[in-house]
Amino acid sequence: MTGSLLITGGAGFIGQNLVHRLVARHATLPIVVVDALTYSANLTSLLPLIDTGRITFIEADITDGDRMERALAENGVDRIAHLAAESHVDRSIADPDAFFRTNIEGTYALLKAAHAYWGGDPRRTRRFLHVSTDEVFGDLTDDEPPFTEDTPYRPSSPYSASKAASDHLARAFERTYGLPVTVTNCSNNYGPFQHPEKLIPLTIINALRGVTLPVYGDGRNIRDWLFVEDHCAGLEAALFRGEGGRTYCIGGGTEQRNLDVVNLICDTIDRIFCKSSELAKRWPDCPAARGASCRDLISFVTDRPGHDHRYAIDSSRIARELGVIPAESFASGMERTISWYVANSDWWNRALNADFSEWMKQQYAERSAAESAA
Repeated sequence: MTGSLLITGGAGFIGQNLVHRLVARHATLPIVVVDALTYSANLTSLLPLIDTGRITFIEADITDGDRMERALAENGVDRIAHLAAESHVDRSIADPDAFFRTNIEGTYALLKAAHAYWGGDPRRTRRFLHVSTDEVFGDLTDDEPPFTEDTPYRPSSPYSASKAASDHLARAFERTYGLPVTVTNCSNNYGPFQHPEKLIPLTIINALRGVTLPVYGDGRNIRDWLFVEDHCAGLEAALFRGEGGRTYCIGGGTEQRNLDVVNLICDTIDRIFCKSSELAKRWPDCPAARGASCRDLISFVTDRPGHDHRYAIDSSRIARELGVIPAESFASGMERTISWYVANSDWWNRALNADFSEWMKQQYAERSAAESAA
């Protein structure tokens, strides 16, 4: 394999899981991580890889096209996995500006940088993997078939509209300029390293702390849940074996109503507390610590504006063409996820700290200064 791989958003939830997967499976692949280190980024798990030189880290904003082009040229990049994005729907409704800037302007700047650096070189090793979401397709009724690669776009929120625009930009660069672009659209991810603002980690953490578990509306909205490691397996396949100009939908095939997800988390935490008196000592405010149920914390709140009813993905193309099939059931993936958050409270406590991103930047700056002095 020639050239290096650049991963944007590599300190984010899916990004750092992808980094760890590729480091483990591609021992000689040079990996460059670019991240702006915004509130949802977390370098903690990547610091050992940075310190040992296994990966190169660049703190930068993808909207800086000149910086992106230099990063590609200085590191001899042949492949790009573009995961950097603002992704929280509620935040996009309250303040959409950052979503349009990062998701649209940032993607455009990165596409331009790749086109300028690669030019018209048709080298087969080159690939621009644009990672997107199933939310660009809008929503489904209970009876409609799942989304496919041919489903028309009908975004509902500023977030999904910004991702839809970035998808169109990526495909336009492939068609007009011959940039070797592959697009993936995934369903809702969950698993280790997910920021506490999202439903599953928020529910786990709030239950442990004895804090209210908010559920939108009546909790009957349906999502197709995809364990993050299964998503990363699909991204790896698309990046190294997928076709340029091709789109792949990646889903977990595990549709669940939001309320059922919250209930499962509550019941699992209740069960593991029954087996371990140590957990009750660590989290005495959790209802399970006193023999009650975490379900007592559930509170139904006013529904989100424009809340999509149902997402579901047909993953048959990536299964058929690239052999990607989820390894985790929803039950097994949730067991792993809950166990991870129980075991890694230091990580999510830092992520909950409003000053965490500034602390993290300072930690990285001190490391960089020490390396320069040496």
